[in-house]
Amino acid sequence: MPSPSTLLAVNVLDASSLLAAFGALGIAVVMFAETGLLVGFFLPGDSLLFTAGLLCVSGTHSGPHLVLWQVIAAALVGALAGAQVGFLVGRRGGRALLRRTRRRSLLQGAERAEQLLAQYGHGRAIVLARFIPVVRTVLNPLAGALDVPARTFALWQVLGGTAWAVGVVLAGYGLGSSVPDIDTYLLPIIGLVVVVSMIPIALEILRARRTARAGGGAV
Repeated sequence: MPSPSTLLAVNVLDASSLLAAFGALGIAVVMFAETGLLVGFFLPGDSLLFTAGLLCVSGTHSGPHLVLWQVIAAALVGALAGAQVGFLVGRRGGRALLRRTRRRSLLQGAERAEQLLAQYGHGRAIVLARFIPVVRTVLNPLAGALDVPARTFALWQVLGGTAWAVGVVLAGYGLGSSVPDIDTYLLPIIGLVVVVSMIPIALEILRARRTARAGGGAV
């Protein structure tokens, strides 16, 4: 167990710091918070999974060495359990929780999540949301609030959550296995993952602005 001084030094926004302090257990906790609790929308889900995959490669010394099967198991438990809890929270009052928040990013995420459900249907929307930061946090309680059938949600969140969690971890592991001395590039790679994970949000902002302009021009 990490010492109190180590816990105080942890940066929850830094994937390497979280993994160094908590290892695979930290992955499960962060995945659960990011996918199941609205307060976890800011956590580094994509970069955490990718970095964990990199650190499973033997010979990597820029952080703790992790075991691949433990990382995948922790990621799956956290991501799948978190989504299911988020859905149940939504059933009990997800709309009220979203109305009380003043976080613009959460409100925008809720709007996009509702659009995904309307545009693609329950199954595709639940899977797609897993790959969009913030939206994957908000869609689960929103699905509960919108009375998405529990069995439908459970099926598609398991499929989407598995594809996302295992896919990102294996992407990191694959890159670490194919690039010699991956330690040298660890920080730039993590930075790149963070930037790439923000692309869907940037595209959604642009789409929303274009829609607003088109709507304003049509009046």
